[in-house]
Amino acid sequence: MSDQLDQQILENVTGPAKASGDSGSVEQHKPSEVIEVDRYLQSKRAARRRWGLGALLKKLIPPGTE
Repeated sequence: MSDQLDQQILENVTGPAKASGDSGSVEQHKPSEVIEVDRYLQSKRAARRRWGLGALLKKLIPPGTE
């Protein structure tokens, strides 16, 4: 379900923000909005990774210090 939502968000941001009738007026999304959506989707993908850097904590103990 999350992948479908991500795909729908991506389709919405790549499509026009506004469109008019007979004259054919179209307005695109602002670049800042597109960048914000890209950052959001990338952060969701990074959070799904199993071995992401943010979740890896390990205690290092050098040998012979017991």
